[in-house]
Amino acid sequence: MVTYARPRLLTPDDKRYRAYVDGFKLQRANNKPMRPPRQRDLFGGEAEAALRQWLGERIELDDRRILEYEERRNRRGMIKYRELDALTIADRAAWVFELKASRTASALRRAVGQLSETRAILKGLYHTIHVTILLVDTGIPADAAAVDALMAGERPPTRRPELLEEVLAAVPALRLIGSLDERSMDGATVDVLRFRVDDIIAIAGAANLSLDWDADDELLDEDQPPASPSSQVASSADDDDDDDNPFAAAFKKAGLS
Repeated sequence: MVTYARPRLLTPDDKRYRAYVDGFKLQRANNKPMRPPRQRDLFGGEAEAALRQWLGERIELDDRRILEYEERRNRRGMIKYRELDALTIADRAAWVFELKASRTASALRRAVGQLSETRAILKGLYHTIHVTILLVDTGIPADAAAVDALMAGERPPTRRPELLEEVLAAVPALRLIGSLDERSMDGATVDVLRFRVDDIIAIAGAANLSLDWDADDELLDEDQPPASPSSQVASSADDDDDDDNPFAAAFKKAGLS
């Protein structure tokens, strides 16, 4: 059984957290990348930064978005850290925002699991924890016909992609909203505010975004050997890769994206 204790909110420049991050940096330095980062990876980080700024213009965000906690397993405890994409505190309640760019609706399933853990940890500090996912749709199939066309293409995905509507129906906690004003206050719902790529372009400007996604296909055509897991760039884009790449996920949560 896993339990959590001693949660603390820190700023990204906290000395203990920086020492933790430096340990990951050293590990990454010992594994040289074998291919450049994908444009989609870069876009994910850029979109996250743009949405954090967009949020900050509408909500007062807390600078302490690094969550330190003790994870206890079988009577043994370990200090860990978790990066919250954005956080605001009001009326003794915490509001956590997960910023995620993906072309697969299934990314929402993983986000719900991550946010459930975050809620459990933050319960040691706040009675109520609200969560909202800001989803940047970078190519989620619009309907069944689009899925069929994708599966019949030259490079079909290994798994048939889910429609957004299918994931929303399968995960009752998820609720699609149209604006920040529509967020639920019940402390159990996971709101999803959807953005298109054009929305991110309008916020950040095309010149500040990595949008040459065709270059990713060219990298695949060159049949380069994959980067080692501990050196691969991690971001909020296409988080499906994190399932098979635990080091990439760890780097992202350690603030190394």
